[in-house]
Amino acid sequence: MLGTILQAAALGKFGGAIGAGIVAIAAGIGIGKLAQSTMEASARQPELAGHLRMTAIIIGALIEGVCLFGVLVCLLAVNN
Repeated sequence: MLGTILQAAALGKFGGAIGAGIVAIAAGIGIGKLAQSTMEASARQPELAGHLRMTAIIIGALIEGVCLFGVLVCLLAVNN
């Protein structure tokens, strides 16, 4: 019984660590796609480059906020 509880606790810590890594990788992919789309759009319409840049900064900040929240949830799972 005690062995099963310890295995479940170890698996929970491992899952939290893997989850934090997946969240970080997903945020990196999201920021990369955002930058790619912004560069393509500003190449097509250079007169909108300033507006596109500001929109990309706002969306990038939202992606980073979600990433931070996800990592904190995973770290809480590891610590508990």
